[in-house]
Amino acid sequence: MNSPRISNPEGSGPARSSALRDAGPRRASSGTVLAFDFGTRRVGVAIGELALGIAHPLQTISTASDRARLEKVGHLVRDWSPVLLVVGLPTHGDRSEHVLSARCRRFALQLERTFEIHTQLVDERLTSRAARESLVTAGIRGRRQKGLLDQLAAVHILQTYFSAR
Repeated sequence: MNSPRISNPEGSGPARSSALRDAGPRRASSGTVLAFDFGTRRVGVAIGELALGIAHPLQTISTASDRARLEKVGHLVRDWSPVLLVVGLPTHGDRSEHVLSARCRRFALQLERTFEIHTQLVDERLTSRAARESLVTAGIRGRRQKGLLDQLAAVHILQTYFSAR
């Protein structure tokens, strides 16, 4: 199984390492895509359809256990039968590695190996900020944001993937 690839619209920077190549299996033109905004306590999940290129929030997985997290993702994979998985890769504004970058790469590789579904890494800079701004614009503030913030960050990650196609 190959390592997950990264989608980097600018095409440069640390996101393009030898372990993460853009070359991969033939791209599907339709089918369900699940996207993940990885966090150590919560993982936001979004869903979309390749042919439409529109992302929607799905759920937030709340667990700190890798095993429980993978089990919950497994339920989603069985329920939705995705043709592609997308995982956000955090970097700083200058594209330097974030403290969670290595964990996200491991999570993406674990997904690809466990479910045997092509997994793409996508630059997720500023997605949490954009998600927070979307919620504030919708009038959702404070604690009411907590469950939705990760889902909307996953939506922004998936929409970035769709836009870069």
